Amino acid sequence: MSDHHGEFKVPGGKLVIADLTVSDGSAPGAGTITSASINGDFFLEPDEALEHINRSLVGLSQEAPHGTIAEAVDAAVGPGTVMFGFDAHAVATAVRRALGHATTWEDHEWEVLAPQPLPITTQVALDQVLTEDVSAGLRRPALRLWQWTEPAVVIGSFQSLANEVDPDGVHRHGISVVRRISGGGAMFMEADNCVTYSLYLPQSLVDGMSFADSYPFLDAWVMEALRRTGVEAFYQPLNDIATPQGKIGGAAQKRLSGGGLLHHVTMSYDIDAEKMTDVLRIGQEKLRDKGIRSAKKRVDPLRRQTGLTRSEIWEVMMDTFAERHGALRSTLTEDEISRAEQLAAGKFATPEWTARVP
Repeated sequence: MSDHHGEFKVPGGKLVIADLTVSDGSAPGAGTITSASINGDFFLEPDEALEHINRSLVGLSQEAPHGTIAEAVDAAVGPGTVMFGFDAHAVATAVRRALGHATTWEDHEWEVLAPQPLPITTQVALDQVLTEDVSAGLRRPALRLWQWTEPAVVIGSFQSLANEVDPDGVHRHGISVVRRISGGGAMFMEADNCVTYSLYLPQSLVDGMSFADSYPFLDAWVMEALRRTGVEAFYQPLNDIATPQGKIGGAAQKRLSGGGLLHHVTMSYDIDAEKMTDVLRIGQEKLRDKGIRSAKKRVDPLRRQTGLTRSEIWEVMMDTFAERHGALRSTLTEDEISRAEQLAAGKFATPEWTARVP
């Protein structure tokens, strides 16, 4: 027999703790849960529902997926039970953490990769290279801030090139158009007008979370960083970062089959709105969503609301992430940059990839 302990703090909710005993199997995955105690500062009615939850876990395989655990808990408590501050999915996450399948921020050694000026095709290639490396266990999970060297439009993996980008505007303004591996919308990204970062992490950190829950969970640190700069930001489902003055950015994700996850965010620092509308085919609905209600020359939420330079915002972000998650500052290796450059040349800089959705 072996004892296991796992904890999960529900975002905006209560703490759920799982204390388990698992039988030692003679073969990998043969063990089962022989006793379970779910506890925490949540509210639950009626009292006997707690024993029903505990009994529902006994007999489950230690390899049981998140959905199986949650379904067992839901079936055990029944429709008349009130679970306040937590739910069956929270119990499943605590159980999965106890069994070592779901992880916490503290379970990983993090790095912060400072901005390094590189072509935009290399930037998007690095997202694939570093996510695959984390998935394969070849590098630590990391936060990386982008710094690129030319004006660009980066479109989502599934967007139509023709529907999103005006070729005449692109030619007129000398814009590079690149398609990234994550979904989401097009981003107008002149060299100094956005704050962009990527997180590379194992999917175990968001085990059992819906996409809707994983976005604010992964960006909680940047909300704190923005508060430190004087910006009162909040999440708007599914993937928008906003302030009372309007949207300032958006997030995108890509989950690899090998277990790695890319989480990518771009926030507006000081955008030339007239040029953006000349390059992107943006309808009136998107204009309103982006906070552009007239032919303004600039959209500058981070510059205006913070009064800080982009470099100063970077520093606050890197310091905040390091303090919250014990991350060490590092730099990209020559090998990582070299592999990204090769991938950029063979994939991200090619018309076949850029126009894969014409």
